[in-house]
Amino acid sequence: MKYLIILPVLLLSGCFTTVPVVAKFPNVPAVLREKCPPLNKLEGEPASIVDLNNVVIENYTLYHECSMRLDAWNTWYDTQKKIFDEVK
Repeated sequence: MKYLIILPVLLLSGCFTTVPVVAKFPNVPAVLREKCPPLNKLEGEPASIVDLNNVVIENYTLYHECSMRLDAWNTWYDTQKKIFDEVK
């Protein structure tokens, strides 16, 4: 009989026990923090207009791709960090 009284007390005491858990927002992996590639330079001294135009187009493409990728990543990370901090 006394075991029947002790059993519910033991079972209910587990419901009221708090365990301290500290959640930490993960840091950015190094792969996602890589820098943009360097821009292309004109090769050779007498550069033609066609060569100049090709280098400019390639540089604009490199810059805008990298810029969009980094902006999207930073926006996503900042939003997730803000949500994480608000939940705590």
